[in-house]
Amino acid sequence: MSTSDLDIAFFEAVERVNNSTEPFPADFLLRLYAYYKRATNNDGKPSSSRPIINAFKMNALLQMQDISPEQAKQEYIALVNSYFE
Repeated sequence: MSTSDLDIAFFEAVERVNNSTEPFPADFLLRLYAYYKRATNNDGKPSSSRPIINAFKMNALLQMQDISPEQAKQEYIALVNSYFE
């Protein structure tokens, strides 16, 4: 898959999640969050007003720190596709 094809598929998966009206499980959302942040090279600290939420998000980000943005995009796409099967 070329970089542009990967980017297109990634943003289509993001749009699919954003357009969904059903609630997602918390563990699924944390993985999406971490993959998205890594895929977009946005590794900044979480900014929730609730410290416990920040802790979970930071943990998810730390687990993804060793993967490339391209791999994060692929994992995000696979996660979304498997959820909506």
